[in-house]
Amino acid sequence: MRLTTRGRFAVTAVLDLAMRAGQGPVALADISARQKISLSYLEQLFGKLRKNNLVSSVRGPGGGYLLARPAESVSVADIILAVDEPIDATSCGGKENCRDDGKCITHDLWQGLNEHIFDYLRAVKLSELVAQQRSRLAGQPVVEVRDLRGARKPTDAALPV
Repeated sequence: MRLTTRGRFAVTAVLDLAMRAGQGPVALADISARQKISLSYLEQLFGKLRKNNLVSSVRGPGGGYLLARPAESVSVADIILAVDEPIDATSCGGKENCRDDGKCITHDLWQGLNEHIFDYLRAVKLSELVAQQRSRLAGQPVVEVRDLRGARKPTDAALPV
């Protein structure tokens, strides 16, 4: 399973945007400066995010982007899938032609891993990541996030905001 920079940057940028919810539109140039992500790359990502109704844009002076849905209803999987990031650990891209136009002997293992990864990313909501970052910035104990079994556990992992 490989998550490329496209998926990582999309989640980071949307989290940055969510951290500023209620403060008006956020300019991509500001996200670019805070997160050290190329502005042109962010423009490409946000085009896909807008097309998938995760963000909305406001034109003109003071314009920028806003979340199109409440952070509680946006999962990490929604963001990754919106930017066309595959969540696939199989060597065949799920086409079942890994070996001589048939499934390899470990295909089902990797397909099962895909399902667990997707379930985990779908269970983690943007609002949880926002709460985690706000706790960290306030110097409080880090908010719990889900582990792969759906249970909650403390973590020190965080995205820079």
